[in-house]
Amino acid sequence: MSPPNTLAHFPRWFSHWFGYRAGPPPKHPDYLIWFWSWIGAFCGISVIQAVFEQAKYFVKKGVPTIIASYGASAVLIYGAIEAPLAQPRALFGGHFLGALIGVIFTKLFHLLPTEEHFQRLRWLAGSLSCATALVVMQMTGTTHPPAGATALLAAVDDDVLAIGWYYLPVVLLSSALALGVALLVNNIQRRYPVFWFYPAPPPLAPAAKQMPNGMIESKRVPVPAIDADHEMASATTTTVEGGEIVSRAEESVLGNRRSSREPILPV
Repeated sequence: MSPPNTLAHFPRWFSHWFGYRAGPPPKHPDYLIWFWSWIGAFCGISVIQAVFEQAKYFVKKGVPTIIASYGASAVLIYGAIEAPLAQPRALFGGHFLGALIGVIFTKLFHLLPTEEHFQRLRWLAGSLSCATALVVMQMTGTTHPPAGATALLAAVDDDVLAIGWYYLPVVLLSSALALGVALLVNNIQRRYPVFWFYPAPPPLAPAAKQMPNGMIESKRVPVPAIDADHEMASATTTTVEGGEIVSRAEESVLGNRRSSREPILPV
């Protein structure tokens, strides 16, 4: 059996909004999935833009209205909500690691002697950031495709480049806002997330019982169905015996007759 879900210990009205279901969710028609995907993406992107555009704190810091890679994340966490790449672990871990690696490579390339050298090799910083972020996400189990763009933007986008290390908390807050909308919208008629940190393991096969005599109790294995056409063909297959064509059925009858005629030898 699979280990019990931690959310099962909480009240149903609470755990429902965090993706817990006592049984498998029902199959929804396509138009319902399309409707809630549209609502989720619209609300998620709107909330992120509203926070970073209207809050004076972020405006003074020169934070971009939205990190472009979250448009791609919206497709996953609102449209493909059952995909492993769309789960919270991948959303948070992928974007944060991508932002961290992108800023690190950009800062390293900024150590070049002149700004001209940096601008000339900026493409290399972006390529190294994206490729390294991909491998790090694979190693940590946080693969989230839009996070590759998060790493790339740290090197090639002027607005992101200007905020430097402040890019990291901006990415974390953006992920939190996107996830908050996903938990609300996706759990009205659907289910999100499927898992938070690790997918549920498959159910374990029952162990074989050992009998008192040391033998292991065997399980009954269902017998495969007999192919009637094959049996019929086997029954009508002919063989040549003594110059005559004899069918399998007739051969069986003749064999029984021969055995009945054989004398019984004394022991």
